[in-house]
Amino acid sequence: MKKRIALLSICFVFAALSLAWAADVNGKWVAQVPGRDGQTRETTFNFKVEGDKLTGTVSGRQGDNPISDGKISGDDISFSVTAGGGGGNTFKLIYKGKVAGDEIKFTRTREGGDQPGQEFTAKRAK
Repeated sequence: MKKRIALLSICFVFAALSLAWAADVNGKWVAQVPGRDGQTRETTFNFKVEGDKLTGTVSGRQGDNPISDGKISGDDISFSVTAGGGGGNTFKLIYKGKVAGDEIKFTRTREGGDQPGQEFTAKRAK
């Protein structure tokens, strides 16, 4: 019984430490994101972190889109955004990134798409 309690205590400590070591991405980030036509578009990310949950918005041509399924673990970040494709069609964009100081290196893919992901770097707005 004592071994079980000790093991659970150790697991709890490691879980708490992993949350404490999560990268601080709270706030505004800006990136030049490649578009379909080869041109880049400035995109603004507004992040809010509570524990390992990530919420916020991603700016788009049609305004701000809310983040869904947002998670942060250490320096790994992931979330999705549902965007409009015109004519009432929507699609889901999946973002996965790695935080390094004031930069996040992202890969963005379209759910169900057969095209390779787009890579870009977001920088913390000063």
